[in-house]
Amino acid sequence: MTNTALEAHYRAYLAALNDRRLDDLDRYVQDNLTYNDRPMTRREYRDLIAADIAAIPDLFYAADIVVAANDQVACRIVFDCTPQSEFLGFTPNGKRLHFAEHVFYRFDEGRIAAVSSLIDRPAIEAQLRS
Repeated sequence: MTNTALEAHYRAYLAALNDRRLDDLDRYVQDNLTYNDRPMTRREYRDLIAADIAAIPDLFYAADIVVAANDQVACRIVFDCTPQSEFLGFTPNGKRLHFAEHVFYRFDEGRIAAVSSLIDRPAIEAQLRS
């Protein structure tokens, strides 16, 4: 897959998440993958995303920066959302939050095989305190 095709494929994956088409994950995610070095099944990965969407109904994955090369994608995803229930160990206070996730993906045969994610937890915490 060319770098341009990989980026387009990744953006289609984000569109599926934003459209809540989690059943489409089989087109984008391997049956078994790692998430922050933890082995998981595609179903577990889907459940992780579904839990975030349940806690944050207006969750939208806005790709701010995307770099695709060989079998890897790096992305800065920006979130502007209002959590309704606990997420990432935080209790929401009804306020809208703005934070970023820096995430790196490794693809194998066109599907995600590894995810490394770093969420700006200090930004979330600071906004919940104010």
